[in-house]
Amino acid sequence: MAEPRAVVIGAGIGGLTAAVALRCTGWRVTVLERAASLEPVGAGISLAPNAQRALDVIGLGDDVRALAAWQGDGGLRTPGGRWLSRTDSAAAARRFGGPLVLLHRATLADLLAAQLPDDALRTGAAATLADPGAATRPATVTTPDGDIEADLVVGADGINSAVRRTLFPTHPGPVYTGFTTWRMVVPAPSRPFAPHETWGNARLWGTHPLKDGRVYAYASAAAPAGSRATDDEKAELLRRFGDWHHPVPAVLDAAEPAAILRHDVRHMARPLPAYHRGRTALLGDAAHAMSPNLGQGGNQAIEDAVVLAHHLAAAAAPADPTPALAAYTRERLPRTTDVVRRSARTARMALIAGTPAAALRDGALATVSRLAPGLLLRSWEGIADWQPPQRTYAA
Repeated sequence: MAEPRAVVIGAGIGGLTAAVALRCTGWRVTVLERAASLEPVGAGISLAPNAQRALDVIGLGDDVRALAAWQGDGGLRTPGGRWLSRTDSAAAARRFGGPLVLLHRATLADLLAAQLPDDALRTGAAATLADPGAATRPATVTTPDGDIEADLVVGADGINSAVRRTLFPTHPGPVYTGFTTWRMVVPAPSRPFAPHETWGNARLWGTHPLKDGRVYAYASAAAPAGSRATDDEKAELLRRFGDWHHPVPAVLDAAEPAAILRHDVRHMARPLPAYHRGRTALLGDAAHAMSPNLGQGGNQAIEDAVVLAHHLAAAAAPADPTPALAAYTRERLPRTTDVVRRSARTARMALIAGTPAAALRDGALATVSRLAPGLLLRSWEGIADWQPPQRTYAA
C-alpha cells in the first residue's frame, strides 16, 4: 500500500512539528511555506514541560532540555524592583517534570526542519485550500505549480489562517485583546539579573536568559488597535519602561530599533466549532490563537501536532482520516479552549489599569505568595503537567 500523503500549509513551529510527527507514523509529507526562506524570524519561545514531552514523541525533547538556561531564583516583580512572588527553577522542574526552556524560535525551527528530507519543505510556495476533501474524496491544495491532491491537509498557517476561513467562513476569528506586545533578543547585560516578569499599571515587562548568552525580552501595554510609535518602537519602550528596575534600561539600551518586533495581540475569544472539516485539520494559532501570558501558544501547537499524528497512526482505516480527525477535535478543542481562557484571565490581571487597582493586585499577590509559596507555579497546573497520548523514550 502506498504511503498516505499529507500537505502541511505553513512552516511555523506547529507545521514543522506536524510534518515530523506525521513522517514518524508513515505519512509522506510536503510542507508548503509562503515565505521565501526559513531565515531566522521572530524572537523567543518558551517551552514548558508539556511541550518538551510532546517533543519526546519525535525524539527532540532532550535536545530542547539541553538548552535550558534558567538557574536559581526568578519570579514576579514591581516596576521598582520589589519581588511579589519568587520561585526556583529546580522547584518548577520537580513539580512539572522538566525545566522551563527559553530559546530563539529559529533554533527550534532548525531542530525540526533538520528531521525532514530536503524535498519535503518548499519555501516560496503560496498555497490555497481549494477543497477540504471528504471521506470519499481527497483534499485539494492549489499552488503556483499546480494542484496537489492529498489524503490529509494540515492548516498551520497562523493567526490569519486562510485555511480556517475556508473551513469556517462565518466564524469571526481572533479578536483584539486590548493590548499590544513588543519582543526582542539582545546581548546579555554585563550586570547579572534574575529572570523575571514585572507587572505595572496596564504595562508588563519580562526578561529571561537564553543558553547562547543573549536575553529574550518582551513587553506589553494597553493600546488602541493598530497604533504605532510616531518615531520608533525603541523610543516608545523607553517612554513606557525606561525607568523600571534593572535590567530593563540595560536591555533597551542594547536593543536595535529595527530588531524590535511589535504586534497587536489577538485571541480566539469564541472557539471554533471543530478543528477539522473533511480531510483538513487546523492546529496552533490557526485553530486557537491565545494571548502570550502563560507562554503556551507554541506549546499548544506542538501538542496539537503530536496528538494529530497519534490519532492518524491509530486509525483503523488510514485511507479515510475523517474519524481520526474527529477524535483529534474531541481531544484538543476542550483543552486548548481552556488554555485560551486561562491566558486571557492572566492577561487581565497582569495588565490591570489604574494605580489603586494595580496596588491592590500587587498587595494580594505578595500576601498569597508569602502564605502559599509557589504562587507562580499554580498558573501552570493542568497545563505543564500534560502527558502525550503515547509513551515516549523519556517515560
